[in-house]
Amino acid sequence: MKNPKTSAAPASGRRRALGLGLLLGLAAIVALPASAQEGFPSRPIRIVVQYQAGGSTDILARIVAEGLSKRLGQPVVVENRSGAGGIIGTDYVAKSAPDGYTLLLTVPGPITANMVLYSKLPYDPRTDLRMVSDIATTRTVLAVHPSVPAKDFKGLIAAIRAAPGKYTMGSWGPGTQPHQVQVYMDKTYGTRTLHVPYKGESPMAVDLIGGIINMTVGSVTTLQPYIAAGKLRPLAVAGTRRARALPEVPTFAEQGFADEVYALTGPTSLMAPAKTPDAVVERLGREVSAVVHQPEVSRRIEELGAEPLGNLPADATAAYRAFLPVTLRLTQATGVKLD
Repeated sequence: MKNPKTSAAPASGRRRALGLGLLLGLAAIVALPASAQEGFPSRPIRIVVQYQAGGSTDILARIVAEGLSKRLGQPVVVENRSGAGGIIGTDYVAKSAPDGYTLLLTVPGPITANMVLYSKLPYDPRTDLRMVSDIATTRTVLAVHPSVPAKDFKGLIAAIRAAPGKYTMGSWGPGTQPHQVQVYMDKTYGTRTLHVPYKGESPMAVDLIGGIINMTVGSVTTLQPYIAAGKLRPLAVAGTRRARALPEVPTFAEQGFADEVYALTGPTSLMAPAKTPDAVVERLGREVSAVVHQPEVSRRIEELGAEPLGNLPADATAAYRAFLPVTLRLTQATGVKLD
């Protein structure tokens, strides 16, 4: 007759071995995502720009891509997907795999004003995308053709009042910052101006230099060379402090105009699909911050007329949440709908 104790021992050992195997298997499964994130990146990364090659956003993307590639040890390529006011490129990234390998470098419009301008966007930037870092702030300046007699913003308002319907404000599209300023001026000061929208900032600048339009609020990046050459006269910069690239030009607030519309500045931001793992986003945010804060990179960004930021994901997210309601309100005030 067999001893019950001796027959039970092997069965107990088998159960212990089976339990240990299950625990090891579960541990391996749990460790997979972390392991994958630790190996990030293991292949090339794409930065999508919603505008054509050669513009300031595209140049900024290539500066960041070059620095990231060196730090991450993988190629970082810029891909231009332009059209529909930035919607095409933004939607592409919003619907891409959330793995950190497809990113978006965006100006404010596609992730703010477009929510008002279009009744049905194919994406919602609040839920379909997440912030990685604000790369830089693109400063804007109110500039006029030299034929305009005004030397400051107060003088411009007086000149417009003296000639109702004569003055034209160019913009790089309906609902954009210059259009917001033009509408606000007419409503607040009783002026009568005409809004002239263009498909981009470059053709607008050409017509401003040629005197076809009288004024605009444009990026320092685009307008600075013409200001330096005396082909345009700067009257005021938007924001709470002077622009580094135009230190002699006062802000609107310094001239007594501290209204919200004149204080608003928006960053160029790097974003990822919303479900990209936190660990990947944090890694990218740290690396981008390190790139932007390199002296040579900061210098190149400043040469574009922009001001380096390079903040981390949490700070970029907080800044977006604060910026969004303000720009939505200002865009709504223009009354523009594009669909």
